[in-house]
Amino acid sequence: MTGRYALFRWPPALAGLRGFPADLAPHWSIAPAAQVLMLRGVADAREAALARWGLTPAWLTDLSRAPAHARAETLVEQPMFREAFRSRRCLLPANGFYEWRGAARKRPYWLTGAAPLLHFAAVWEAYPVGGQVYLSVAMITLAVAAQRRPLILDEAEQALWLDAASPPASLQALLLRPAPALRERALAALVNDPQLDAPECLTPA
Repeated sequence: MTGRYALFRWPPALAGLRGFPADLAPHWSIAPAAQVLMLRGVADAREAALARWGLTPAWLTDLSRAPAHARAETLVEQPMFREAFRSRRCLLPANGFYEWRGAARKRPYWLTGAAPLLHFAAVWEAYPVGGQVYLSVAMITLAVAAQRRPLILDEAEQALWLDAASPPASLQALLLRPAPALRERALAALVNDPQLDAPECLTPA
């Protein structure tokens, strides 16, 4: 399961989106319950916003039970996610993500795509707390070998995912697509420290 990813570098086009936080800090280790950058489709344009990584519908009172991930194969039927899938889809931009493999002692890996920025499919919800409304997201994951990886969308697929008028059949087809080929690099054990959020996370093995 993709439990951590990174967003430490972004292009001017992303920073120029409406809603992009002017004080957004780079992060090399983003984990569930953190505030993450999400992109939504609003009036045929993209809008950026910050959201809590852990989907929190208005009826969910225990935030510790907010799911950070949604399985692509059950997303359409799950009560927690199906309405968000129909009408509240979004993207999570990232430079890459981490994966741990092995039996007795798991080794960390850094995975990236050919482009400097990946876009993970996600769904979002709004939830009220203390008279304010906050946003929350869940990352959609695919089964890949013994791992679960983010559903990564290319430019055309991103537009389809964000378009409110996209046919349900086309959206469901995205959930069934094979995972793209990724570049990977074995890392030193520094990234195993969940408190470390610095370039040292990417220290090669």
